[in-house]
Amino acid sequence: MLSIRDNHLSRRSFMQVGGLALGGLTLPQVMAATGEEDPWKLFKGKTVIFVFQHGGPSQYETYDPKMTAPSSIHSMTGEIPTSLPGVTFGGTMSKLAKHADKATIVRSYRSGSNAHKIQPIVSADTHNANIGSFFSRVVGTNNPENGMPTNIAAFPNAVDENEPGPFNTFGVFASSGPFNSGFAPFVPGTGGEFQKDMELCIDRTRLDDRRSLLSGLDRIRRKLDGGLADGLDRFQRQAFDVVTGGVAEAFDLSKEDPKTVARYDTSGMTRFEQWEDKNNKNHYKANSQSLGKLMLLARRLAERGCGFITITTSFVWDMHSDINNCGMVRGMDYVGNPFDHAISAFIEDVEARGLQDDIMLVCTGEMGRTPNINARAGRDHWGQITPLLLYGAGIPRGKVHGQSTRNGGEVLSNLVQTPNLVSTILDTLIDIPQLRLRVDVPREAMDVIAGHRPIDNLYS
Repeated sequence: MLSIRDNHLSRRSFMQVGGLALGGLTLPQVMAATGEEDPWKLFKGKTVIFVFQHGGPSQYETYDPKMTAPSSIHSMTGEIPTSLPGVTFGGTMSKLAKHADKATIVRSYRSGSNAHKIQPIVSADTHNANIGSFFSRVVGTNNPENGMPTNIAAFPNAVDENEPGPFNTFGVFASSGPFNSGFAPFVPGTGGEFQKDMELCIDRTRLDDRRSLLSGLDRIRRKLDGGLADGLDRFQRQAFDVVTGGVAEAFDLSKEDPKTVARYDTSGMTRFEQWEDKNNKNHYKANSQSLGKLMLLARRLAERGCGFITITTSFVWDMHSDINNCGMVRGMDYVGNPFDHAISAFIEDVEARGLQDDIMLVCTGEMGRTPNINARAGRDHWGQITPLLLYGAGIPRGKVHGQSTRNGGEVLSNLVQTPNLVSTILDTLIDIPQLRLRVDVPREAMDVIAGHRPIDNLYS
């Protein structure tokens, strides 16, 4: 968890805050340079939160139960009616079922791979970069209004220091692909340099003294340089906002209303002894302990101007029923219930705050699961159908997009593939017609951002 201190300023932060007046290359000057190029105008002002269901969720036990199929195929958790007439979800999704009228459920998304890669968040279709890296490459790495990183990836340790960071065995979530590593997602909770720079390490009185000194030096500089430094004043304030907690507080859930934290919290929904016989027990624990708070963190970051946020569920959706993983019924109890609770709490909170037009939620994994239940009451890898939930930022409310075949194993209509999903996400974030007019966008970025069609018929 991001720590915030008020007692003493680190030498690095001290030099960065003081360096502007002394002529060093500092955060205000970097922000100023970004502002002069004005790439921020390409940003549509919306946020995409991508919840990656790591391991590969089942389409049957989530949003396409197929209860008319044989018992060897249909949802092992039964079905539950939703707020959409004639549409049912898997039996574990009781809370999300009440919000089906607010979201689009895609029953025709094909990830195309049976392997534990981390598509679509990082894939060959994104030149092996996190989707958010394309956004930050185009608009800049920090929001010019307050210094908030534009691309963030949060893992369990972002909200609980006792839980693990990213599980990168099957792919690096914070990969920047062909771009400079500066465009990689900022990862809170890992103790990186950017995070250290957001910690306050002197008391605020001394920092105010530094602010006064800096202002005095800048007055002298303005007399020497005429109006040259005037344009940096806004960026100077932004730098102080970062260092003094304007950004850092967004990561601090102790600043949130305790009742709101409790509504999101999933940590009490399961018990460690329920899965201690499985090798993946630490993943189950991390998911249960952190998912609700990660969704709350994502909402706080979105409110403060972060454009793309990656959230992962830890590696818990691989429900083969073997020495490593739970089967479908047990797995949906331990994994599906926290997911249902956390995503529902997020939707309810966003709706209550009137943010539904500003935040897009994407929930999917790297693949779906086999039509046939295996001999151990689990399901194996299946890349032909992957469950996908879309919500907010203009996504149609109360829609089921596409159909699967009678056994739920193939796409029957309105095929959606990873490039279509990625294009839809980036089109939500970036003014692509204006982007096409720019000559400074790398080919790799333009290929992914503007090289494919968004999801066909999504808005019709």
